[in-house]
Amino acid sequence: MNVIEIENLTKYYGKARGIMDINFNVEEGEIFGFIGPNGAGKSTTIRTLLALIYPTSGTAKIFGKDCIKYGPEIKKEIGYLPSEVFYYDRMKVIDLLRYSASFYKKDCNKRIRELAEVMNLDLNKKIDDLSLGNKKKVGIVQGLLHEPKLIILDEPTSGLDPLMQQNFFDLLAAENKKGATILFSSHILSEVQRLCNRVAIIKEGRIVKVEKISTLKENTYKKFKIETVSNIEKNHFDITGISDLEVKENIVSFLFRGNINSILKKISQIEIVNLWIEEPNLEEIFMHYYVKED
Repeated sequence: MNVIEIENLTKYYGKARGIMDINFNVEEGEIFGFIGPNGAGKSTTIRTLLALIYPTSGTAKIFGKDCIKYGPEIKKEIGYLPSEVFYYDRMKVIDLLRYSASFYKKDCNKRIRELAEVMNLDLNKKIDDLSLGNKKKVGIVQGLLHEPKLIILDEPTSGLDPLMQQNFFDLLAAENKKGATILFSSHILSEVQRLCNRVAIIKEGRIVKVEKISTLKENTYKKFKIETVSNIEKNHFDITGISDLEVKENIVSFLFRGNINSILKKISQIEIVNLWIEEPNLEEIFMHYYVKED
């Protein structure tokens, strides 16, 4: 079953580009990554999905229901963390969270305290006394306090220190294990690689790839680094499938996609001191899609 279904979703801001013909589904119980650089259209997609802004054309459904027509009903089961959080500065954290909880008509006090403990958040501080990171923690607790079935996170880790990021990832894994579906939007690709089952890559308002993380890594480049006995000419590696070739004296590095035997044959023709072959990380894979011409 799909929890999110997006079909040809398009949003223009006047004549300016927003998003164009966005298509992807998020299955129940999965952690789905949504990646792209800042300005690619991630937040616009999410805000349109949540009916915070209306699409120019196309449709979006959550829990099988149209996001605009059934918006208020759907939102009861969604936890949303926007990329930037703004609050009433003079309120205490606990008062703000209790106020948020009142919209869901259930007692969330125990849950608020559990989440605050995990995120090391002082509930008695005033909002205007909080750092950016602590305000982000308030947003995280606010998004999760009603135990939503769908969690939508837009650049959730900005402002969190590495220890809190780890706590946050552990918290998301626990929520997912309990059955929550998660849409995780980020430009920090290592986060997506670590957390998600599948990923949609967005470039300049369009989806360029929807793929399993594992498949995305398997079907792309291998990363080679070679240390040679003596300096080597760059044109030695002038073969199909090589990109990002760098030669610095006796160190050669490149990405390769193709028949591995052809590149090993080339390597066998030179004397080498050492050889490293690695899987590229998602950032390198992503940059390949981003720089590729349409």
